[in-house]
Amino acid sequence: MRNNLRIILAKRKLNISQVAELTGLSRNTISSLYHETAKGVQFQTLEALCFFLECKVGDLFEIEKEAV
Repeated sequence: MRNNLRIILAKRKLNISQVAELTGLSRNTISSLYHETAKGVQFQTLEALCFFLECKVGDLFEIEKEAV
């Protein structure tokens, strides 16, 4: 699975601290997703990120065809 959070934030010139402050999500949660160290993600977190970034879950995460 590919995580595009880093790319989306770079395009919008946002950093982890800004996203955490504006979404109410913990900085550690955003950081683990950004650095791709998260083992999982809660639906509530996905919902908050998608709402804030005005995107869909499929924009944040993609399944790589080689992995299937």
